[in-house]
Amino acid sequence: MRPASAPRLPVTARVFVQRFSSTPRGARLARHLAVHRLDAWGIPYGSAISDTAALLVAELTANAVTHGRVPGRDIEVLLRLDAYTLRIDVSDSRGERRPAGPEGRVTAAPEAEHGRGLLLVDALADRWGVFDRVPVGKTVRAELDRRFRGADRNESPVG
Repeated sequence: MRPASAPRLPVTARVFVQRFSSTPRGARLARHLAVHRLDAWGIPYGSAISDTAALLVAELTANAVTHGRVPGRDIEVLLRLDAYTLRIDVSDSRGERRPAGPEGRVTAAPEAEHGRGLLLVDALADRWGVFDRVPVGKTVRAELDRRFRGADRNESPVG
């Protein structure tokens, strides 16, 4: 008799890439399409990872259209889902306006109306960072580890 083997996780990663207008409407559409794509991949609407991803996409795209907008240039959203991680990349064409990244966080004054977006990203994401985009611009990446998200028990481990 053969011993029961552990289930094998697929090696395949699911990828979604879309460009959006660098406008508030484009940022809103990016958030809606991101959760729709996650649902199609088996991460249901309203689950912890779906809700967290929606907040991250909303914040990163809002930052891209507010601080990274170049007239006539779009923003790009990439979702990459594998058995362990959901990666969210938001890219814009304005490389000279880079946020400090997780190592150089700046806190907002309590009375300030703006400046807390990346604090939210830092609190929600397991990892995040800022990278150069070739040929021009920057990418802000946030990652969520799937194996530690106990609230998503109704999801299959392979997504």
